[in-house]
Amino acid sequence: MIPAHPLPMQPPSWQQLWRGAVRDPRELLSLLDLPGLAWRISDEAAARFPLRVPHGFVARMRKGDPADPLLRQVLPLDEEMRPAPGFDLDAVGDAAAKTGAGVIQKYRGRALLVATGSCAVHCRYCFRRHFPYADETAARDGWHEAVELVRADAGIDEVILSGGDPLSLATPKLAELTAALAGIPHLKRLRIHSRLPVVLPERVDAALLGWLAALPWPVAFVIHANHANEFDASVDAALAGIRGAGAQVLNQAVLLRGVNDSVDALADLSERGFAAGVLPYYLHQLDRVQGTAHFEVEEDRARALHAALAARLSGYLVPKLVREVPGDSGKRPL
Repeated sequence: MIPAHPLPMQPPSWQQLWRGAVRDPRELLSLLDLPGLAWRISDEAAARFPLRVPHGFVARMRKGDPADPLLRQVLPLDEEMRPAPGFDLDAVGDAAAKTGAGVIQKYRGRALLVATGSCAVHCRYCFRRHFPYADETAARDGWHEAVELVRADAGIDEVILSGGDPLSLATPKLAELTAALAGIPHLKRLRIHSRLPVVLPERVDAALLGWLAALPWPVAFVIHANHANEFDASVDAALAGIRGAGAQVLNQAVLLRGVNDSVDALADLSERGFAAGVLPYYLHQLDRVQGTAHFEVEEDRARALHAALAARLSGYLVPKLVREVPGDSGKRPL
């Protein structure tokens, strides 16, 4: 009797990889051969804003390096619990700009939909780490309230999908929204803000790319990478797929102490992103949210770094240095 050939193993789905993310700070340190760093972990910070990081992103961290710039972005440290004057729960004024369930309108012509509170990675500097997602997501009730708010305002010509991370939602759920938006004649553009192509590139699958390619508007796809080491071949492939579906791909980064606060790091980020087909868009000054003060770079130093970057790189590789100030009509250039 001829033995049956075993079926080839299928690679895990993005949902399986999501569920398998590292959630224990000490497990993360063990994977990186850094058990001696455990004394700096804040269990209280981890309880308030839990660790979550996919194994693929962990694999890009340098083993044995306590100063690894990717590790610093996700590890809950005791610095988060130190009081810092001027750091608030809602540093960017989301609450005041809310016009409906999960709908934020800060700037003329644009409506931002907080699609979901879920993310594949929990960045410790997140400006919405205290956002009331349980009550404020645009996806609830089949997107009805959010879509009707956009439909009723003829001055809105661009919808921005944000979160959390909108790609946390299954593709049929995203398609449900865009099918409803497609009947609104004054919409001209769709913008998607997502970190998943960087931290969980497997999310960019055939179904997602098919949805993107079929959208009736020009699409700006804004990824979020802060350091060149966040890119690898899997990220490159995901970004190539997004570009192949017709989207313009941009990157926005946050200037973070101990992560990218050097001219070399910022230049490497711009150049590595461009090699993957991504244009730099914004370099944000840190939003002053409670628990993030240890990441802040002073504004004078930020300006000096940006000037040095501009002197070093071609203009199209230099992101705009900006800060978000509640009540402004747009991001404030620095």
